[in-house]
Amino acid sequence: MATTSDYNLGKFTFPRGWFMIAEASELDAGPLPLRFFGKDFALFRGESGRVICMDAFCKHMGAHLAGGRSASIAAHGEQIDGDAIRCPYHGWRYNAEGQVDDIPGFDGPCPKAAKLDTYIVREVMGAIMMWHDPEGEPPHYEPPEIPEWTVRDYVNGAYDHLGVLEVHPQEILDNMADSNHLGPTHGSPPEYFENEFDEHVYIQRQGGFRREYNAFLSTYTWYTGPGLLLSRQAIGDIRGVEFIFHTPVDDGTTRVWHNNLFRVGTDNPGPEEVAAAKHMQSEVLAAFAQDFEIWSNKQPAFTIMGVPTERNFTLGRAWYRQFYNPRSEEAQIRKIATGKHVPSHKKPPYEIARELEPATR
Repeated sequence: MATTSDYNLGKFTFPRGWFMIAEASELDAGPLPLRFFGKDFALFRGESGRVICMDAFCKHMGAHLAGGRSASIAAHGEQIDGDAIRCPYHGWRYNAEGQVDDIPGFDGPCPKAAKLDTYIVREVMGAIMMWHDPEGEPPHYEPPEIPEWTVRDYVNGAYDHLGVLEVHPQEILDNMADSNHLGPTHGSPPEYFENEFDEHVYIQRQGGFRREYNAFLSTYTWYTGPGLLLSRQAIGDIRGVEFIFHTPVDDGTTRVWHNNLFRVGTDNPGPEEVAAAKHMQSEVLAAFAQDFEIWSNKQPAFTIMGVPTERNFTLGRAWYRQFYNPRSEEAQIRKIATGKHVPSHKKPPYEIARELEPATR
């Protein structure tokens, strides 16, 4: 299995940034056990509606706070106590700051050492996003939100849970620079293509005739940090937004989610429009599955035997390295990639690509 050190990405095993860790609706069934960044977490929604994430294992005897549903207090829905969670083993209560503040059968002061680390989370577009920073610093940008999520003539799809891919996320990020795979893999060789790098944002503008649609496809795709991809897509008058969110689980493995928003042209979508949106989501997912199959069966590309038209691979990897190194080194590391870059064998973006761009990211 390929690991971060194999790609020579930097000082940290896991990158800094915002990452999806769950679909918000999953919390309706109670506390959720999670594993990301080589660690175990307990995620739950408090009685106030607040979403709370903390380290998984009770300081008392090491039980997983969200590791089962058969314990009596879990089976009877008694684990969540206000905005706190009780351990299913002995009932120790951890508040939203991760501190034990109640021990059943004990009236003395709770030990201060009985504290778990907690993590910054946001509920955005039906997903729970977690801020991960190896240095423990607060976020310096926010996860993306797009207006289409709340516009009434767009139908929101449910998240496709695609499971864990035994591939390092570097291989997934490489797609952003890869103009030459769009024809052989997706049947859509681009007439125009451009990458742009702006601090924590990585942009791809591209468009070409897509064989499967028998029409011209234009996309404006961007990463906000290293794990959250959104892509505005246009085929004639058809408009949609694809989501590809991926998060490291352990060093070299990645959990992946997919979604698609579809414009149906009416503020009151009915069954026919919802069915059309579901069909379009399956079509878009099928295109992503073409990449998924390639990644699942390829050898890792620690170095790329690139030809001169593939310089953008080097730029993309330089941009990605900023998240694996101290924040104080970010600007210097990404300096090589900053700006717009059109491969020498492609045209610059057409106006339609500019029309798809968000007012803000």
